Amino acid sequence: MRDTRARSSVPRFPTLCKPQNHPTFPMSDLASLRMDYQKHSLDVSDVDPNPFAQFHLWFREARAAEIVEPNAMTLATADASGQPSSRTVLLKGLDDRGFTFFTNYSSRKGNDLAANPRASLTILWRELERQVNIAGPIERCSREESAAYFAQRPHGSRIGAHASQQSAPVPSRSWLEERFAALSQQWPDGSPIPLPDSWGGYRLIPTSIEFWQGRPSRMHDRILYQRTAPSSPWSIHRLSP
Repeated sequence: MRDTRARSSVPRFPTLCKPQNHPTFPMSDLASLRMDYQKHSLDVSDVDPNPFAQFHLWFREARAAEIVEPNAMTLATADASGQPSSRTVLLKGLDDRGFTFFTNYSSRKGNDLAANPRASLTILWRELERQVNIAGPIERCSREESAAYFAQRPHGSRIGAHASQQSAPVPSRSWLEERFAALSQQWPDGSPIPLPDSWGGYRLIPTSIEFWQGRPSRMHDRILYQRTAPSSPWSIHRLSP
């Protein structure tokens, strides 16, 4: 029987294993997308011996450039089987211990980190032709640290942390909105909202931090800081692009 169901109008990307005689979105369009990076350079002699100080310098320059959400970063995790996943989170704390973000411990990333407490972060500042890649073990922040940050969040965000069982299936958007509305009545604006048991901070303790600066002809500058343990000294190397 012939399938008479309506076909999706969403463009389909061609694959290398199928004939490409009638692609809706020609791969040549993607192949032609490129730009030559020419704004800055970076050398081992330019960077601070402390990668945290170097990060603070670049972050200040990203804020001065008025980049939208300069603290947005891609967090990559892997589950017990090794299956990776990634998503965007926000950097909310940085000191000599590491890079801190907050989330639901029962989310997919929380489950990944419980099974495999290592992760990587990528922060892209496209307008400056820069990115920073960070990797290392992960630890949970203390309950006190999580509570202190939670208390600073907007009222609606604190309600949302209770309303959302992050990454869990839900019946509908209206179900979420009704749950949020009910909790908003329970905790009206200005009332204290307790820290959820399933919500808090993580700190990535870096063993490697790479500063990447785009350069012409893809001859990029890559400066890598490495250490074998959190208490070890940092070594600094230039990497081939």
